[in-house]
Amino acid sequence: MDESRPSLTSVSQHLLCDPAFLNAIQHRDFTTVFAMAHDAGISFNRIGEACGMKAERASKVARGEAKMTALDTVERVADGLRIPGALLGLAARPWEDSSPTPHPESDDGDDPMNRRQLLRGTIAAGLTGTALTALADTRQSVDLALAAGTDLTDLSDLEAAAETYGYGYHGQAPTRVLADLANDFRDLRPYLDTPQPVATRIRVCRAAGQMAGMIAIVLHDLGARKEARKWFATASRAAKESGDRQLHAWVLAREAMVPLNYGAPQAAAHLADQARQAAGHRPTAAATLAAAVAARAYALSHQPEQARQALKTADVLMERLDSAAQADTWLTHGEQKHHVHLSHAFTALGDTRHAHQSQQRALELSAPTSTMTRSLLTIDAATCLHHDGDTEQACHRTIAVLESLPAAYRTGLVHRRAKDLYHSIPAGRHRVTAVGELRDVLAVRS
Repeated sequence: MDESRPSLTSVSQHLLCDPAFLNAIQHRDFTTVFAMAHDAGISFNRIGEACGMKAERASKVARGEAKMTALDTVERVADGLRIPGALLGLAARPWEDSSPTPHPESDDGDDPMNRRQLLRGTIAAGLTGTALTALADTRQSVDLALAAGTDLTDLSDLEAAAETYGYGYHGQAPTRVLADLANDFRDLRPYLDTPQPVATRIRVCRAAGQMAGMIAIVLHDLGARKEARKWFATASRAAKESGDRQLHAWVLAREAMVPLNYGAPQAAAHLADQARQAAGHRPTAAATLAAAVAARAYALSHQPEQARQALKTADVLMERLDSAAQADTWLTHGEQKHHVHLSHAFTALGDTRHAHQSQQRALELSAPTSTMTRSLLTIDAATCLHHDGDTEQACHRTIAVLESLPAAYRTGLVHRRAKDLYHSIPAGRHRVTAVGELRDVLAVRS
């Protein structure tokens, strides 16, 4: 064989969509790449010929008995197996511009509907290592594209999809929303792979920032806070590149809610302050959200004066928001959402009178399908009962919430808020029957 003139052997689109194969490519793990290509029906003779090496060496690489690290070898693998350069951390390969785009209904397993159903099933089974790996591959593939920069003529469908997701769960299980969001987010990848007009790239990056931020929100709600932070980082990067300061502020404010809800209020306050600075002083949804989140963080950090000042600012901004900014979506700041934040802030401050007012108003504005929101408000109300001295009733109400939740909501944020109530009860009262029952229910659902 003439090793200076390798032939070409394209790996299938099915392999290029396999999370394990993508992970191996991105880490230049050629042992896994060659082994999976061979398992998919490509002989070592064909792999070696395509990559400019002997079949024996290709076999050794697949068995982990030989390594490949030299840049020219990596480039030969990319060109020989037709692996896009960005996946290997390389510049776009010369052949990529002329590569035919596979038909979405081809028989190679890359049917978008099949891919969507597969990811739904994986995530619905739980946020296990397999599900989180698939999500991470989705995020990293767009991260790689953001680092580079298709001529896109119409972003309407993707922008409309981002807007639709902004309306929240609407009674759907968070895991299903997460799977659908991740699939549509991956569809942005082709539009980021190659240079395009500035105005178009701005639109794509803005949609990427919105979708990545909403994926992070769902992961946060499900309790996967580490993964949520990674997705917020991707959202922040996309928002920065789009030049949309309000989107960047929204991402930062939303990210602040991760440490806020998982025991690090000072870190949350720092992020919320960054969001407030990015948003500026104009009455925007992002500025209002940032002030409300800051108030919650200060209240939990035992800084009541700063918390009340932030609450005052949030109320002033809320009064000045236009109707579009007050729409009830994840990307805006409606009255219902405003009172959900105020409920938590006032509850943390021990201001039960104002907390009850916000809880009542938020519940009035919440749809019956808003399972998570209504559960959080009920636990806030229970915490107020504890502040006012009725700890037993507080525990009973919280237990009722946890036991009535659908399976998809039994972990994550609601569970954490209930646990916060339990930990606020003095140790001397832990022998009370209702307190022990709450502890047992929390233990079962951990």
